[in-house]
Amino acid sequence: MAINFSSFPFYLVFFFTISLTFLLTSATQFDKSAPESAPSRVHIIYTERPLNENPEAYHIRILTSVLGSEKAAREALVYCYKDSVYGFAAKLTPDQVEKIMKQAGVLNAVESHSYHLDSKGEMLT
Repeated sequence: MAINFSSFPFYLVFFFTISLTFLLTSATQFDKSAPESAPSRVHIIYTERPLNENPEAYHIRILTSVLGSEKAAREALVYCYKDSVYGFAAKLTPDQVEKIMKQAGVLNAVESHSYHLDSKGEMLT
């Protein structure tokens, strides 16, 4: 019952090669299945003042025309501006922003940025 170790390196290299091929193939398939769309970011969309229509309904209508459904429009809507300026904030991809800019009544679109105040008080002393 002697074990033949002369072919052991061959089998080791063979299984290593098969394993490596399997891993690389799996990684390639994973990359192809990943969506290539850009992430959604909050954009502020400036619109004309809606005539004879509730501002929120007007904004939902604009979003629905781009996103395809009222449910998706309501999920994307973050805030409606209706006092000093007319418009809304919504989570949109760059492609969706391009499409929304072509809609009637849309004036401008700007990506929203958050600014934080430095509250350490170093400048006060």
